[in-house]
Amino acid sequence: MKIKNIILIVVTLSTGIFHAAFGQQTPVFANYSYNNVVINPAHAGYYPDIDITVTNRGHLNGIEGSPKNIGVTVNFPKSFKNVGIGAGISNDRIGVTNITSLFGAYSYKIHFNSDNSTWWDYNPHVLSFGITGGAMFYNENLLDLNINNDPNFANNVSTIVPTIGAGVFYNRERVYVGLSIPNLLGNSLSSNDNINIKSTYYFNAGYRFFATRFKEVMINPSILVKYISGAPVQADLNTKINYKNKYEFGVGYRTNSSVNILAGFHISKRFRILYNYNKSIDNSIMDTHGIVLNLRLGEGFGGR
Repeated sequence: MKIKNIILIVVTLSTGIFHAAFGQQTPVFANYSYNNVVINPAHAGYYPDIDITVTNRGHLNGIEGSPKNIGVTVNFPKSFKNVGIGAGISNDRIGVTNITSLFGAYSYKIHFNSDNSTWWDYNPHVLSFGITGGAMFYNENLLDLNINNDPNFANNVSTIVPTIGAGVFYNRERVYVGLSIPNLLGNSLSSNDNINIKSTYYFNAGYRFFATRFKEVMINPSILVKYISGAPVQADLNTKINYKNKYEFGVGYRTNSSVNILAGFHISKRFRILYNYNKSIDNSIMDTHGIVLNLRLGEGFGGR
């Protein structure tokens, strides 16, 4: 058997891809931290201007068949300030499995009188409810593994899985909290019984505060908890530091899995770029490098 095929088999089996789509895995620190609408539709239209995010993870890895992800989201408010819209498309590859996901999100917001935004930190007092809908285009090229005399590998798998989700998000002063289920139905609407996609529950909370009198340094500790039936609860503990909306640094720990490090800078008031490194603690998963590009129109990343 060729070395290429051996690598593909090991990567595929070790991630359990035949039992659950890897698209259900928690996105890394940099991705969801700057792209929250992916896991919570209530975040659609949160910012006062159009926000466009491009994420790329794993494409710098030299091992063929290793996990790779690329995605684009657009997040914007409607002229009616209580309504927000978001949309996105992403592609995940690992081994012989390829999943393309697309979604649209709608949110309705209740704005309260107080507004805690500063000259560079947009921070409204708001309660938001969101819904999302989309589809996963799931493909497994099992015949590429050249495994004979095993019925589980006798045919390729190809199916479309419709997705429906919901979420709620609350932000006040320096505290924010969110709860979401991006895919309420799992794989119940799939036309193929060979995959098992379970609903994923997310809980996200954080606290923002300024470390200096002149509000030049903002520190943002946060937590993201993920729960899937039949699997251990997973938690991400993260901290970001922002200096004058020019430089950003962060570090995070995912329970029993990995350490995340990010660093980035603002090229202009409307555009920033960040680098993310995900380091496995016990070598159970591959180390990955990622890039996040973020463009915000209008007033950019300044407060209102």
